[in-house]
Order: sequence, then C-alpha cells, then structure tokens
Amino acid sequence: MKEIIAIIRINMINKTKEALLNQGIYALHCSKVVGRGKKKVDLSFIEDIKNLEEINYGKFAGEIIENYRLSPRRMITVIVNDAEKDKAIKTIIDTNITGNPGDGKIFVCNIPEAVRIRTGEKNEEAL
Repeated sequence: MKEIIAIIRINMINKTKEALLNQGIYALHCSKVVGRGKKKVDLSFIEDIKNLEEINYGKFAGEIIENYRLSPRRMITVIVNDAEKDKAIKTIIDTNITGNPGDGKIFVCNIPEAVRIRTGEKNEEAL
C-alpha cells in the first residue's frame, strides 16, 4: 500500500477530486495548508547602495516579507494499493500541471499496515 501526499493550488482541489473519482479512487483526505517553495530573496540590490542611509527600509522589509510569504495550498492524502499508485500519481499530475512554479509536489510513502476499525479487516481489505 502507498500513501500519496499531494500539495496543490487551492483552485485545483475540485478538479483533482473529480479526476481521482473518475479513475476509481474514491477515498481521500484534504487539508488546508500554507507553505513556500525554493524561492530565495534576492538581496543583490544592497550591493548597489553606496550609502546605507539611502536604504528604503520599508521597501527592503516588504521585499523580504513578500519573498518569504507562505502561500495557501491544499494537501490531499490518498491511500491506494500498489497497483493503483502510478494511476493516482499520473491523474494528480495531469490535472494540476500548468508548467509554472507552484504547481505542487507529490510525495509517496509506504504503508506497512492498515486496519479498518469497524470490522478489523487488515491491509488492502481495509482500504
């Protein structure tokens, strides 16, 4: 069994849920999260300033805050059997890809055991 965790744009959650449903993947969890990617602050403009008194601290602070701001996202978690893993990943990618930074990330983890509380069924039968 695999746990697939996808961090996606908030405006893509309904399309992603529908696409997974159309592929026969019904069960999922969704959470509101905030985060940021690899974008780094470009402080190279400071080297061009000859006199420290010329620094516009409001602008400087604004650029740092903007570049380190956390963006709202949605986190979908899907547990699938090993045979459905590639189908789920492909569906999430095909639904969310725009080719622009911020499309999201997918993480895949092994699930060694699952138990359905109501019936005691284990592993893939519990899904």
